[in-house]
Amino acid sequence: MSWSGFKKSMNRAGTTLLQKTGQIERTVDRDFADEEAKYKTFEKECQALMKDAKGYLDAMRAMTATQGRLADTIDVFYGAADKNSDSAMAAHAYKRAVDDLDTGIGRELDAPYRTTVMEPLGKMNAYFPVMNEHIAKRNKKLLDYDSARSRMNKLIQKPSEDPTKLPKAQQEHDDAKEVFDMLNAQLINELPQLLNLRVPYFDPSFEAMIRMQCKFAEEGYEKLSGVQRYFADNVRDDYAAGQLDAQVEGVLQEMRELTICGAS
Repeated sequence: MSWSGFKKSMNRAGTTLLQKTGQIERTVDRDFADEEAKYKTFEKECQALMKDAKGYLDAMRAMTATQGRLADTIDVFYGAADKNSDSAMAAHAYKRAVDDLDTGIGRELDAPYRTTVMEPLGKMNAYFPVMNEHIAKRNKKLLDYDSARSRMNKLIQKPSEDPTKLPKAQQEHDDAKEVFDMLNAQLINELPQLLNLRVPYFDPSFEAMIRMQCKFAEEGYEKLSGVQRYFADNVRDDYAAGQLDAQVEGVLQEMRELTICGAS
């Protein structure tokens, strides 16, 4: 930072302190404050969207990976008991279906999701640091304006013996006001425009996300429903009637009766 930049920073810090103690009047622009509040809410929402969108993709990857490990274990479990049984064939079919789904994540969801959802979100979030720089610059120029106005008013209320001081203070005030007004008007005009563009900007991403989720769910149903043909026709009816629960309880009772499971 140059000496002039350091001096300006110190002057602004002094102005801020004097405003807090009520010695320098603070300019309050309600129009800007309202637009800035809406913008900050939008910024927060976009950052949350980016985080949650990434979390969704990571969760889908984790889900299919975990499902794959589960399928591997089930396949080995049933295959070791009887490779020719209906249960072993069902387990193997389940493993194939899960492997296909895991491959489908990359083909049908991963890359398209990055292109249509993650990248647009990233581009939108990349604008916020730039916008925040403009807001910070506007706030600094506001401090300069408030400080210049305070110096001018003091000279008006208590004239100096030096006749050049007031015209100089007046010019500094006018220059500071012009710069601030320009930046302030620009932000008041453009911040609402940015917010108004958010819906048409995100509409394609939202539609693409729904389509990809539907596609993945449809493929999942199609592949996993094929596993059901390896089960007896009455299995689903038995489950609905509560008979499978009774079967499980019966097996558990047999296990309890084993000495190694605690039977005396």
